[in-house]
Amino acid sequence: MSTSPASPGAARTDEPSVRLGALAPLSRPGWAEAGEHLLAGLELGVREANAAGGIDGRPLELVVRDTAADPRRAEAAVDELAALGVAAVAGEYHSVVARAAAGRADALGLPFLCSSSVLDALTDHPTEWVARLSPPQSRGWQVYADFLLGAGHRRIAVAAQPSVYWASGIRILRDYLTAHGGTVMELDVSALTPEALCEELAGSGATALLLLVGHPEPAVPIVRAVRGDRRLAGVLIGAPAGQPEFAAWAALLGGDGAEVPFLRYLPEHLPPLGARVGAALREGLGAEPSFVAYEGYDTIALLAEALRRGGTDRARTAAAWPRVAAEGTRGRIGFSRVEGINVWQWAQAPIQVVDRDPAELGRFRVLHAG
Repeated sequence: MSTSPASPGAARTDEPSVRLGALAPLSRPGWAEAGEHLLAGLELGVREANAAGGIDGRPLELVVRDTAADPRRAEAAVDELAALGVAAVAGEYHSVVARAAAGRADALGLPFLCSSSVLDALTDHPTEWVARLSPPQSRGWQVYADFLLGAGHRRIAVAAQPSVYWASGIRILRDYLTAHGGTVMELDVSALTPEALCEELAGSGATALLLLVGHPEPAVPIVRAVRGDRRLAGVLIGAPAGQPEFAAWAALLGGDGAEVPFLRYLPEHLPPLGARVGAALREGLGAEPSFVAYEGYDTIALLAEALRRGGTDRARTAAAWPRVAAEGTRGRIGFSRVEGINVWQWAQAPIQVVDRDPAELGRFRVLHAG
């Protein structure tokens, strides 16, 4: 499926559209709600870019492919989009899927702007073809670890599923917390029922349990079990990967979903562009836009600027990454080389630790920023 290349108020043109590939998880087992927010931001960005004249008078057109959280499906989509002649590829939410897409785009010489995936090792080697908006996991999860330490948590339990992403998160947390006098113990949810996990947690001495698991299963049953166990009344439940960001979390868990701190990538106050875009996203989604929707919009703002510099030539577009700068919804965005990161990176992406207010589930409280 693809968006219309035109938008209300855009100048009419007979020029062919500039096609952009867009990757998003829009069906299960992907996190479809995150994919819908990402796509809403991408589509709004395209409409506004076209209303402003497109790329040298040529309208942008999104060619959307559903990755369904499947790395092989993402690789096949990148192959298909490259064959269709897209000028660049954008998007994706799931880190392992984005890594597969980035590797394939690099191999094909196709510019890829990753919107919302955080694995440090997005590619196996340095590349000129890939850029990223979201902060690397090592930075974000260290901010989360700082929050835990500041709140007095030194003994941390993690309920984890097997995954490159979760394993990377555990390593970051363990290295950082251990260096500051903390400990991390792992609970394998593939071997434990929620009730058995509560038994392990009750005897562990841990004061915080982090959910490094999928949503809604098994995250929701684990939260219900922990909240219902009187022995664990003082245990903080945390979700650094951001599961509580989306409305489905509150709908499924109600009050049990409050006070679960998570990472999101928004500043304390949105600049005027962010406020305006947020209002448009809110109207289009019929719900409060997540940080992922803002990332989608910013992706198009940066890609449009890169295309204006490089035209539709893929190599020239990729070569423009270090010179691209644009006002985004969360501040001014540009790319640089960050130590230990193989792709062009927005180094100043804002990071917050927030939770849902128990007095009003639709309201978020900022607990920590980094």
